[in-house]
Amino acid sequence: MNEPLYVSFLWHMHQPFYKDPVQGEYILPWTYLHAVKDYYDMPAIVDATPGAKVVFNLVPSLLEQILEYAAGTAVDPFLVRARMAPADMGEEDKLFVLENFFSANRKRMIEPNKRYLELYCLAGDGAAKATPERLRSLNDQDLLDLQVWFYLSWTGEAARRSFPAFRQLLDKGKNFNAADKLLLFETQRELIGEIIPLYRKLHEEGKAELSVSPYFHPILPLLCDTRSARIAMPKVSLPGVSFQHPEDAASQVARGVDCFRKIFGFAPQGMWPSEGAISGQALAIMADHGLSWSASDEWVLSHSLAGGLGREREALYRPYGFQQQGREIALFFRDHVLSDLIGFTYGEWEAERAVADFIGRLKELRQHARGGGAVSIIMDGENAWEYYQDNGLPFLSKLYAALDDTPGLAPATFSEVLRFVPERRALGRIHPGSWINANYGIWIGHPEENLGWEYLARARAMAVEKSPAVAALLAGNESGGEGGGSEEGDDQAAELVCKSLYAAEGSDWFWWYGDDHFSPHAGSFDLLFRRHLMNVYRLLGAEVPGELYEPIKKQLPAGLVREPAALITPDITGAVTDYFEWLAAGLYDLTKQSSTMHAAESLLQSFFYGFDKNFFYFRIDGVQSLEKIFRQEDCLSLHLIHGKEFRLDMQLSASEAQLQVKGGSGWTPSGAFGQYSIGRIAEARVPLAALGLTAGDKLFTYFTFTRSREELGRWPVDTPLLLNYAGPDLGVDDWLIPESVTPDSQNFLFSM
Repeated sequence: MNEPLYVSFLWHMHQPFYKDPVQGEYILPWTYLHAVKDYYDMPAIVDATPGAKVVFNLVPSLLEQILEYAAGTAVDPFLVRARMAPADMGEEDKLFVLENFFSANRKRMIEPNKRYLELYCLAGDGAAKATPERLRSLNDQDLLDLQVWFYLSWTGEAARRSFPAFRQLLDKGKNFNAADKLLLFETQRELIGEIIPLYRKLHEEGKAELSVSPYFHPILPLLCDTRSARIAMPKVSLPGVSFQHPEDAASQVARGVDCFRKIFGFAPQGMWPSEGAISGQALAIMADHGLSWSASDEWVLSHSLAGGLGREREALYRPYGFQQQGREIALFFRDHVLSDLIGFTYGEWEAERAVADFIGRLKELRQHARGGGAVSIIMDGENAWEYYQDNGLPFLSKLYAALDDTPGLAPATFSEVLRFVPERRALGRIHPGSWINANYGIWIGHPEENLGWEYLARARAMAVEKSPAVAALLAGNESGGEGGGSEEGDDQAAELVCKSLYAAEGSDWFWWYGDDHFSPHAGSFDLLFRRHLMNVYRLLGAEVPGELYEPIKKQLPAGLVREPAALITPDITGAVTDYFEWLAAGLYDLTKQSSTMHAAESLLQSFFYGFDKNFFYFRIDGVQSLEKIFRQEDCLSLHLIHGKEFRLDMQLSASEAQLQVKGGSGWTPSGAFGQYSIGRIAEARVPLAALGLTAGDKLFTYFTFTRSREELGRWPVDTPLLLNYAGPDLGVDDWLIPESVTPDSQNFLFSM
């Protein structure tokens, strides 16, 4: 037991390529906002913490966007309107500001700032849809303060400590003037300009290893062959036009490595493949381009090993080696539990308690990992921190310090682990999959996703047929991704065509197609995908197909986002602790279901539902933590209609209630009990037997919120939500979880 347990953090830094190739402007502001909050804070915390050591994985298309913002050449309509003087703004610009400039975590970013919270209330609790009536409640000074507060609230805590101008503006708090706003944006641009040099500095000092992803963040195995999705999902419905272009996968890797080398001055040793999606062919491509290590998810490893991970999961805590046709690459696999505790749970804990819990778990792992070993914590590097105090600075700085100070534990980069732990366990085969369900189901199989692949395949085929220069570039007749290799290799238009095609291959468009995830910005992602393809046709002088002017993302009625896709059995805890337990659930967007009563109209946000063989499950999310909104006397009542009408009354102080049934004499006990929990969210389960459901039945639901027996809100107001009960065999073929994965190890929140 003298060997330490090496602990490697990989923070994956990624945003979609938001730049519209037709308009030349950024459709959404998230690259800029995460730059001033997370892309600076994350390396700054490592820089300031003795003993800290991590891996930062940087997506080249993100780096391209950061460089444009740093140079001041990015055209961002959010920034354009933020810089405008309110007196010079028309109503449309003011409504844009009102509708978009409360896009911040309420608990961590709005409520702690008195003036920002005041503006939030003046604007109608940050209602998603701005109206001229709401606009009249704000004067020009209010709008100017809102412009400043939106961008100031997104500024990270480490940034605030490094740049005095941010503290100066925070101390002033309100009644900002034009000079204050100019100071804010000039300082933020200075900060963005320091991001890439800061990562380079950490590399030079040995405090961080920098790795890379394919250029536009595509799912490499699907570029190689979309049919590979059938290995993990035999019954998946694939696009009508197959996509088999390993040369595109190779170019995305080559261009990513080349971009990285140009920016940082050295070649990366490792690659986190987009969404942890790997296959034997994709790994061989990475090895061909000089990469010595890659990484994926523990579920992929579990499927790749004949006996799975085993009860002790000891097999997870070792580096592996994979060979194909003489090419070798080392592999690491992420620990679900540890990664997802950071992503989901610790944001609600005091930093000291969270760090103690995490270190305790690592010490226990060392006891089971014979002869030391290595554990990989791999997760999104930006999205979790808005749920943490001070953008995660107290937690991360204490975690890095505790890890360095704890005997038997040693922080290390992946390249260091390969030196310190020379043994590689050989993998004879690699299961083709990603970090989600060890398959590619998020990106292919749904009619919307398949249509996207078909449009992409047709655009690529047209480009190859119409332009020999494009065909040569796509075929890989180029050196290191720099272009060339044909008589027309210097043709700038051909390079732009390839860039638009490669951008359309990015995973993010397909992430939002289908019904796995929902976002108010899904339409913008759809538009960007289609515009990248439109650009291909326009650059080649070809007619843009009419289909590309029609949205792929379909609008569903009355807030319905998706129907259930598989059986679910979530824990009733009142907290989201598991990415996967509700992933296959049905979902309604409650912001589309307005309440007639103003006091509660913006209380609830989304409603999930699903079932297993014994229970029907329900989850209600608020716009903020429900336990913070609720008082002891408040009651959230879930009404269920199937033949009879049932009601489950839920309050903070209890966890079980008898289901009430409505009859001629009013509400009476049914004899059946429902379990529930109200915390950050409300979760409940009701026995199927009590509802008398059989496969194919329709269940209707609505819910009410009462305070002191006065009803303050009802969702929906008119027609109850329709919930289709498909029966106990729903999705059993397509939603298989590896047997070696325990329920509490399935936690993860953010797209990687």
